[in-house]
Amino acid sequence: MTSPSWDPAQYLRHADHRARPFMDLLARVPALPAARPRIADLGCGPGNMTRVLTERWPTARVTGYDNSPQMLSDAAAYATPDLDFAHADLTTWVPAEPYDLLISNAALQWVPGHLDALPAWFDALAPGGTLAFQVPDNIDAPLHALMRELGDTPRWKPLLGGVLRHENSVHTPETYLARLGGTADIWQTTYLHVLPGPDPVLDWVKGTGLRPALDALAADPEARDTFVNEYRDLLRQAYPHRPYGTVLPFRRLFAVATKGA
Repeated sequence: MTSPSWDPAQYLRHADHRARPFMDLLARVPALPAARPRIADLGCGPGNMTRVLTERWPTARVTGYDNSPQMLSDAAAYATPDLDFAHADLTTWVPAEPYDLLISNAALQWVPGHLDALPAWFDALAPGGTLAFQVPDNIDAPLHALMRELGDTPRWKPLLGGVLRHENSVHTPETYLARLGGTADIWQTTYLHVLPGPDPVLDWVKGTGLRPALDALAADPEARDTFVNEYRDLLRQAYPHRPYGTVLPFRRLFAVATKGA
């Protein structure tokens, strides 16, 4: 699976819902060891949440890393003398200096082999520094399962085989705990997002999980639209509209590990 292209505007259509897990993660990050901490946001996306880091730690020097030119272009609007953005591929990125905080918000599920990178990232922390991340932990939910099932049908498998995310993109809490030496604080939370408007679950996933399929079918707009419409119909059954909106249950996994804790 290659890294998908990104549409920052589509991603930000549900910015409030997507922001809450990041804020919940930040709430569990302890005090940082330096008076002027060095912070990296791994997979910073359009930079709106990276900016929040400068509000939490006003004296920090913060760098947001991402491999999407589209996301980095939007993120540049938030740049200041103490907040910059840079291109990085997290499949190969290694810290070039000690960091007081390495944080990643809903990005590592797109990084093959990220489990093996965690020990080196943790070791690169300054004494007392923290590694914190959250990832969607719902690859078995209808949102993804229906997409994979449709992609495996005879009509779509020749075009989408090996394109979509599979179960091994995120690991079990126990696996992350073991990889971080058994000292991390790890938990799961299921959010019940109440989404307004027509087909809001499809609108949500167009900004994230559906991106690889949209990329794979981009050269054939008719096929792309047919696949999206078939997937939309399945989502309507799995996530019915209610008088108060459409409920999208969304489980996430969080981890916070502090060096020397």
